[in-house]
Amino acid sequence: MLGIGQSNIVPMERLISHPPLMIVSDLDHTMVDHQDHENLSLLRFNSLWEDAYRRDSLLVFSTARSPILYKELRKEKPLLTPDIIITSIGTEIAFGNSMVPDHAWVETLNSDKWNREIVLEETKKFPELTLQPKTEQRLHKVSFYIDEGKGEALTKELSQLLEKRGLDVKIIYSWGKNVDVIPRGAGKGEALEYLLKKLQTEGIFPVNTLACGDSEHDAELFSIPDVHGVMVSNSQEELLKWRSENALNNPKVIHSTERCADGIIQAIGHFKLGPNLSPRDVSEFLKLKRDVGNPGQEVVRFYLFYERLRRGEIKNYETYVSSFKESCHQSAVFVHPSGAEKSLRDTIDELQKCYGDKRGKKFWVWVDQVLVMDNTPEKCIVKFAKWEQCEDERKCCTTTVEFTSKGGDLVWEKVKQIWSEDSEVKDDDNSRWIL
Repeated sequence: MLGIGQSNIVPMERLISHPPLMIVSDLDHTMVDHQDHENLSLLRFNSLWEDAYRRDSLLVFSTARSPILYKELRKEKPLLTPDIIITSIGTEIAFGNSMVPDHAWVETLNSDKWNREIVLEETKKFPELTLQPKTEQRLHKVSFYIDEGKGEALTKELSQLLEKRGLDVKIIYSWGKNVDVIPRGAGKGEALEYLLKKLQTEGIFPVNTLACGDSEHDAELFSIPDVHGVMVSNSQEELLKWRSENALNNPKVIHSTERCADGIIQAIGHFKLGPNLSPRDVSEFLKLKRDVGNPGQEVVRFYLFYERLRRGEIKNYETYVSSFKESCHQSAVFVHPSGAEKSLRDTIDELQKCYGDKRGKKFWVWVDQVLVMDNTPEKCIVKFAKWEQCEDERKCCTTTVEFTSKGGDLVWEKVKQIWSEDSEVKDDDNSRWIL
């Protein structure tokens, strides 16, 4: 069996030391607020993460969703790409954009007393249980819907039956309607403990870890020693009851006063884990302090300006356009996804014609995986995915920006975009495309 430090890959080569922060967050009703149709809290978190943390910290999503339903959520919401994804209530772990599975974790669960066929056989004895869709039936997870009010008694009886059959399982009853059966060694907490040990073996153990959740699925996350925890304000009563019984006097676990992603941002500030002012909360772009050592900030802030300009939310926008234009080299070039080239300064001039053209529409722009690919005292290259959504139409370009340094300031030299495979719309009419 593969050891913790030997399992396939951890595609985080950018980390040259211990990451200052690792956020481990549930998705539905924690990172994602399904009542926030403008996605404001999620977009606030996105810009903060890419501005201040992406370059040297780790983002982990831990969800009850299967990989299939996770990918569906990504099409519905402006989610960032995590470094690591834990799915199916901690029974599956994967790394990077390609979601490469951690085979050592699979083998760990295989070693437990687990047999899906026996679980299915015994659960047929309970007419109150209805199998969830095939997408939610996984190698180490069997999931059901249950009649309201029958969960607690049923889980106790089912647990005894499975134990008599020689299995060692964990039965999770949540939301008053879901029953999940998984191996005893699985779960969100166990997956996080495994991951922390793995990162320690790799020499990139995080300085601070913040666990974020809203439901009983997440309770295990808050029991791990030395991990900070936030239960968002909209957490379920079952989780808050668990806190009152198990973690009320634990100063490392708080119940935020803010919903979902805003609660995560609040916790970053409460525990003093790093910057917690989202660029989306700053109205004066030109007064933002710039870190030449973190050129990704320049990208995040430019595209936030771009969004606000097209939404018609910036007064005296001409001043900002002039400032950004001055930060471009005289011969700076913009390469459209079609391959057409034009002056970057001319392109920025054209922005003024688009002021307010998206006013009143559901229009958002966000950047994902803003990473410095090459960095010398004279030049740096930043690569990222730039997303643009208007109503239900999404475009995504893989974007590369080349900067040079002059007198402590960053100078834009080249912007090149190519269509991403994830883009729903690919329009090669460069006369209608603006950055």
